[in-house]
Amino acid sequence: MTLGRNLIAGLANSIWSALVGLTVVPFYLGYLGIEAYGLIGFYVTTQALLQLLDMGMAPTINREVARCSASGEIQEAGKLLYTLAVVYWGMAAVIALLMLVFAPLISEYWLRSKQLSPQTISHAVMLMGVVVACRWPIGLYQGALIGAQRLTISSTINITMVTIGSVGAIAVLAFVSPTIEAFFIWQACVGLAYAVTMRFAAWRIVGKSGHNRFDIEKLKSVWRFTAGMSGIGLTALIFTQMDKVILSKMLGLEEFGHYMLATVVVSGLYVFITPVYNVIYPRFSALVVTGDTEKLADLYRMGTRLLVSAIFPIAMVLAVFGYELVLVWTGNPAIASSVAPVIALLAIGSGLHGAMYFPYALQLAYGMTRLPLTINIMLMMVFLPMIIYFALNYGAIGGALAWLLLHVIYMFLGMWLTHHRLLKGIGFGDVLQDIGIPFMLTLLIGVLGHFTVHSYQYPALAKLIGGGLLALIAMILSIVASKRLRTAIKGKLKWKKVAAI
Repeated sequence: MTLGRNLIAGLANSIWSALVGLTVVPFYLGYLGIEAYGLIGFYVTTQALLQLLDMGMAPTINREVARCSASGEIQEAGKLLYTLAVVYWGMAAVIALLMLVFAPLISEYWLRSKQLSPQTISHAVMLMGVVVACRWPIGLYQGALIGAQRLTISSTINITMVTIGSVGAIAVLAFVSPTIEAFFIWQACVGLAYAVTMRFAAWRIVGKSGHNRFDIEKLKSVWRFTAGMSGIGLTALIFTQMDKVILSKMLGLEEFGHYMLATVVVSGLYVFITPVYNVIYPRFSALVVTGDTEKLADLYRMGTRLLVSAIFPIAMVLAVFGYELVLVWTGNPAIASSVAPVIALLAIGSGLHGAMYFPYALQLAYGMTRLPLTINIMLMMVFLPMIIYFALNYGAIGGALAWLLLHVIYMFLGMWLTHHRLLKGIGFGDVLQDIGIPFMLTLLIGVLGHFTVHSYQYPALAKLIGGGLLALIAMILSIVASKRLRTAIKGKLKWKKVAAI
């Protein structure tokens, strides 16, 4: 029950956050313009890059809370949470200071704008630092809640704060000041309230004790895992954010804004991927502690098949009907034409990336940080020259193409190395089959849908509805094609009938 309830809560959180995020973009474009929206995209990238300073602490508290909950020693996790919280709040102050110092240099030497003045850009970058600092501790307390398998609480808080932050930003732009500075000031206020609320919720679950003190020994006890996660975070950021960093320098804010619009659209895939990972990682950790390898392997295979059966069809719709989606969303044919090819490449790459979340969760559940770190380093050696070459020669399209090629390599390399070390009863070919069958079915339906739907002059909305139906067909076929999933679904339905009697 806990697993299903947490998954529903996580999905509700992700879906609501994505819908709110997509809904407010046209308003932001209307009040601020595409160049200012490019600054918002730069803020998102900056926030991701500054995750390097997390040094693996958020996933560490996630794992330790999950392990302590499974062993009945949740108070031990509270001692670690207090110690890491001291470090986190200190890091928040450092982040704000760094952004204040470097803002003039970033505005003068990095970002290029035709409409915004250097002073406006500098002020915006300074305020970005304040926003990131206010939101910084959220990750730690959220990790504790997820580790305790309390996604219902975490999701409720997030839904509330996302709604306040987004809807409130529109109100500020409409009735107070339609400027990028006003936007970031509002986000800083909401971010601080978000962090304080998360802190209260985490301590209520973990149980705050008056005897908690900063304990360097607690840091030493988890330093290996934390250091490994820090290395993983560093390398992962390089190949998830390097395209944006390079393109923010090479492109003007207008074209970079188009690229970031494409990433916003494709981020819809993570509406399903992220909550599944947040549920499955602590569950894997608990099963590793109890030594139930058979149940772990079964959950791993069924979960992988179910996840890709959902995300591959969605990626197909984004790739085939990207133009229609952006046209309906923004009402701007020029933006839709520019963004659609980028969406297609990013969507396919992100779909393959989603398939790797289960192997990654399995690696961390076993505490094997060296394996994902090795994989990331190998990928980084390939990706850096690839992204530079494609971005220099093809701009935004090149960045998206490099992203796709990276995750083709990642899937084969990561899967092989994972199954060479873990769950050896499951062959590499078995998991490739779990991924390959849904991929080929979705690809076939996507190709047929492209030639069928685009052969007629239907309205954009009608084409999107047709794409949604094709995605549903692909999902059903992918699930039905799995004997394991068919058996599980039949068993669940049979159990419900018996319970009803």
